[in-house]
Amino acid sequence: MSTTFEVVGGKRLKGSIVPQGAKNEALQILCAVLLTPEKVTIHHVPDIRDVNKLIELLQDLGVIVTQVGNNDAGRSYEFCAKNVDINYLETPAFRKQAAELRGSVMILGPLLARFGKGKIPKPGGDKIGRRRLDTHFLGFEKLGAKFNYDANDSFYVVDASALQGCYMLLDEASVTGTANVLMTAVLAKGTTTIYNAACEPYLQQLCKMLNRMGAKITGVGSNLLTIEGVAELGGTVHTLLPDMIEVGSFIGMAAMTSSEITIKNAGIEHLGLIPTVFQRLGIEMEFRKDDIYIPSQTHYEISKFIDGSVLTIADAPWPGFTPDLLSIVLVVATQARGTVLIHQKMFESRLFFVDKLIDMGAQIILCDPHRATVIGLDRTYPLRGIGMTSPDIRAGVALLMAAMSASGTSTIKNAEQIDRGYQNIDVRLNALGASIKRIEAQ
Repeated sequence: MSTTFEVVGGKRLKGSIVPQGAKNEALQILCAVLLTPEKVTIHHVPDIRDVNKLIELLQDLGVIVTQVGNNDAGRSYEFCAKNVDINYLETPAFRKQAAELRGSVMILGPLLARFGKGKIPKPGGDKIGRRRLDTHFLGFEKLGAKFNYDANDSFYVVDASALQGCYMLLDEASVTGTANVLMTAVLAKGTTTIYNAACEPYLQQLCKMLNRMGAKITGVGSNLLTIEGVAELGGTVHTLLPDMIEVGSFIGMAAMTSSEITIKNAGIEHLGLIPTVFQRLGIEMEFRKDDIYIPSQTHYEISKFIDGSVLTIADAPWPGFTPDLLSIVLVVATQARGTVLIHQKMFESRLFFVDKLIDMGAQIILCDPHRATVIGLDRTYPLRGIGMTSPDIRAGVALLMAAMSASGTSTIKNAEQIDRGYQNIDVRLNALGASIKRIEAQ
């Protein structure tokens, strides 16, 4: 099934919107239910393709999944992994499921911790450049796991029958790598110390959840985690944070379309630099308790550095700016007044979608695979609607934002990429006044 969005641009949005539960947190938290035979309840699970596929995979592994609620932020589920069928990992069905979903790699840590073995095919996901799995497997090996990669069938096979805590320095502060190793270490014997650990809010949430389940993790929120292994974990109740990428996307949409919107329950204390970066682009916002109010702005101006030089916005590990929002920032800058250099350090293919923006009339110089200079047009020349294709989740939403602000009609093919990360995005934005038509084709 392929999805196309037909977008009529130039519509102003007005009203309130609630961000979904955090996608990147959900993928970690859902995998953690495999660590215990007891019931785990999770609230605000977003209804998006990647998360739904992971839930299906858990069900096929033998996890009993029951939906117990639903609201604007997502669904509530009960999970019980009492009777996990480890032999499902040997089936062709598992190979197909896991290969389609990059987040599936995080089932490996919990399976190793609880069952002493696991295997997984090379995962799929966004086509945004190389995304190494070395951090995951080097961490497993440090804990005593025996790792083997079969190049013939692209399967990673791991024997972890004798996990032992240790000190490790991660080769990069990978969020999924840290989560995977952390979930392995909570049931290993002895004490594990993870230095250069990722410390994103999503990972802090995972640590807090595991501690409620009976784990002994200290250093939460820092890049030095200490895990004292325990014999078993119990059940818990967990609520996902609001998705910071959605929050940033909605801020950008409001600015590009000169709209007045309120982002409800935005989780402001967990957003880090995100509001600051959008403010540097000239976007006004007010914080009203945990809501963000964005007034309608005819113009917004990019600030300069103190010495008068051109602003650079770059991604960095937390508490730096998240790479998932650089595509959004780039497209927002096209209609600002001023110039900004966007430096995407982590993924070498994530800026290639700018050719579509250039076709729409944006003034962008792609310097190399990692850097793009955006010369804001200050709405002097509106973007024009064109036909385009979404290469990945974040670029897809960036193109959707461009189409919403453009004159005329745009079509975005491969819009199922957007569905992987944004819950019912067309329905929710149309409720605010957008004009997005979903076209499904076999």
